[in-house]
Amino acid sequence: MTMREFLVGELVDIIEWTDESGSTMSWRFSRPRNEIKNGAQLIVRPGQVAILVDQGQIADLFSPGRYELSTSNMPLLSSIRGWKYGFASPFKADVVFLSTTQFVGRKWGTANPVILRDPTLGAVRLRAFGTYAVRITDARKFVQELVGANAIFSLDQITDQLRDMVVAKVSGVLANGGISVYELSARYSELGGRVQEQLAAQFEQYGLSVAQLVIENVSLPPEVEATIDQKTRMSMLSGDMDQYTRLQSADAIRDAARNPGGAAAAVVGMGIGATVGQATRQAAPAPSVGAFEPPPLPAAVWYYVVNGERKGPVDEAELRRVVNTADTLVWKQGMSNWTAAGEVPALAASFPPRAG
Repeated sequence: MTMREFLVGELVDIIEWTDESGSTMSWRFSRPRNEIKNGAQLIVRPGQVAILVDQGQIADLFSPGRYELSTSNMPLLSSIRGWKYGFASPFKADVVFLSTTQFVGRKWGTANPVILRDPTLGAVRLRAFGTYAVRITDARKFVQELVGANAIFSLDQITDQLRDMVVAKVSGVLANGGISVYELSARYSELGGRVQEQLAAQFEQYGLSVAQLVIENVSLPPEVEATIDQKTRMSMLSGDMDQYTRLQSADAIRDAARNPGGAAAAVVGMGIGATVGQATRQAAPAPSVGAFEPPPLPAAVWYYVVNGERKGPVDEAELRRVVNTADTLVWKQGMSNWTAAGEVPALAASFPPRAG
């Protein structure tokens, strides 16, 4: 020990801890020979507690405030040391400071999918992620179970273990919660509360508590989300297959308009949609004997272009009424591409050649 270190140890009688790291949970006061003089000033700041540890035994605990260390405010240490009438000489003891503020923004996420049995969709794989906050609630237990002889103990030293405990409870709550995937987003707060309650006992064994737990998102596999979206669209159509066919055709034309080289794809798409509609109509049961009258034959569905915008669908009579020029592009199922109305045999009679 140098002379400077010896003099500092003899003169300094203020014991305190200032921390700006934001992740340090405990810090052990260190000085030459760990000697603390009679009447030393102990300063415990807001959001801290301090514990005296004597030869491995946890003694007195100090909440925020300023203390002059003496027999009167160190009853446990005085009892351990046998100080019945006070003490005058320096003594050796460890002073461990602990932060009791919340350590917020700790992230968690499911590394593997959680299987949820949905009443409608059956077994569904889910992934979830969010944040939680932790704080020290039992300083003595925290020092005994985690700090030990460490000079500094940070949250990073137990982050993995705490995260694994959180993920395990979240997985269990999701799997056994009996909540449909359609209702999960509306019940994140409720699910987070359940997880927080179930984690209490596990965190308490380390002198910790979960101050808050937030479920930010529960996601489905992309293919399941696509299936749900498609089912929603079908539900909006209320089972009208003709309307579904028209929707498919409109989507195909829209996609073709975005892609100049996709006109053929649009035709193929509309053809597929029409085929689905035809197959559904063909699969419909034949009317029973005695039915009043069979339904009318389906009319041809036409589309036409006005000012670069697709119009329709309309029947042939309506098409003849709204199309005024032989150059207007028209299309119906079975045609390979958009064609001028004057060049379509079925419509040519409506557009006689101009006089020379």
